[in-house]
Amino acid sequence: MKRFLAVVLAFCCLPIVVCFASCDEEVDSGISYEITAEYIPESRSLFATMKVTYEQKTDAVKEDLRFQLPPNAYRKGALYPAVSSTYHASAYYEGDSYGEIVITSVVGGKGWQVCGDDNNVLVVDLETPVEQGGKVVLDIGFVTRLAQVNHRTGVSEKAVNLGNFFPILCADLGQGFVETPYYCVGDPFLSECADYTVRIKAPKGYVVAATGRLQEEQVLESKKQSVFEAENVRDFAMALSEDFQVLEKRIGKTTAQYYYIDDHKAKERLALIGEALTCFSSAFGEYAYDTYSVVQTGFCMGGMEYPGLTFVAAGLDEKSTLQAIVHETAHQWWYAAVGSDQVHEAWQDEGLTEYSTIYFFEKSPKYGLSKEKLVEGSLTACRAYREVYGSIFGEDGKMSRRLDEYVSEYAYRVLAYDKGVVLFDNLRRSIGDKKFFSALKKYYTAGKYDLVSVGTLKGAFEKAGVDVSGLIDSFLEGKVII
Repeated sequence: MKRFLAVVLAFCCLPIVVCFASCDEEVDSGISYEITAEYIPESRSLFATMKVTYEQKTDAVKEDLRFQLPPNAYRKGALYPAVSSTYHASAYYEGDSYGEIVITSVVGGKGWQVCGDDNNVLVVDLETPVEQGGKVVLDIGFVTRLAQVNHRTGVSEKAVNLGNFFPILCADLGQGFVETPYYCVGDPFLSECADYTVRIKAPKGYVVAATGRLQEEQVLESKKQSVFEAENVRDFAMALSEDFQVLEKRIGKTTAQYYYIDDHKAKERLALIGEALTCFSSAFGEYAYDTYSVVQTGFCMGGMEYPGLTFVAAGLDEKSTLQAIVHETAHQWWYAAVGSDQVHEAWQDEGLTEYSTIYFFEKSPKYGLSKEKLVEGSLTACRAYREVYGSIFGEDGKMSRRLDEYVSEYAYRVLAYDKGVVLFDNLRRSIGDKKFFSALKKYYTAGKYDLVSVGTLKGAFEKAGVDVSGLIDSFLEGKVII
């Protein structure tokens, strides 16, 4: 360990040249979605229309707009199925089941087609190319059919999970739209912040949890329509259930809510949510949104993050429930507000989120989860990975890799989460708490509502007065020996 720390300190002295992005508190992305949808339980289908307004912000000229179609990863015969073989049995609780998204109409373009590597992209050819400052408005009709699956998009055993349920604009990172296959490992999503107005109609017995603020609720005979609004969010998600109970409390400027079906510790969960929001706001910067909801639902993994809303799996043991709630809450800083390339640099949000989770438990010893033991667990996982995967598969331990380049979900977990924890813990111990947390606050300010590169993270530490590029690169390239 002493030898490793010496290497860490040496790397902290290496020079870097990075671009430090800046971001104003209020950002106009030029993108807005107005979605009107109705959920029909009998057919497990969501019938919807969507108005998309897109303003071209760069000096590039767009001849088409491209949208990701995540629900098509649930269709029969998908080249990139949403659920891996590891989780297949626990996800598909009634056996194989399928879903899809069907585009029924597009108005505002001269033509459209569904294409991509796996029917995962909608391409709309524009009537006239849109230049900088120009706007395009499209009206898209679609039907999302849901599989019976404990996953992001589907009818779970506990609720209707509506994550990634609609056509969403591919992100533009400066060289055109980025099309992303639905890799079953990690979070294969890359999207820019936008404003949303969503009207969801469902049988009146359903309770709806959603990203954003509930603006209106109206009962229409046997139906109920709920209207939500959200600004500067990079995605929009919902969950519906006839069995949801809801607790809420005010945490500063934020309304925190806990939607649950069966949890005898519901009040304690809500308190935990409030403590996590307070802790992270103090450590990194004020929470970006005015609502935050945690939803207990059927989910085959621990949880899933969306802006202002997270899914946490029902049936987890106590320790896993605590960690899942805090981890997904930390994602409100590292993913929801500060976006990064989850497809090629998964560690950038997952590693920092996992370390933030450990920091929470360090500051809240009453939960009995020791920071030292949690970090040691990550170190042990990294060493075991090196011994097994290094010798058997010749794995080099690189953290920078595309999601489909991980040889297993275990490898993804170790390299994105555990090695990320080791990286950030050594950064903190090398430069001290003052500079470490100063850098993370600068990173949060610089990246809020944006999609930022690894260079922005390095630049935040440089702005805090320390050069850590060499250390970070040694981890990303697999050169450091843990």
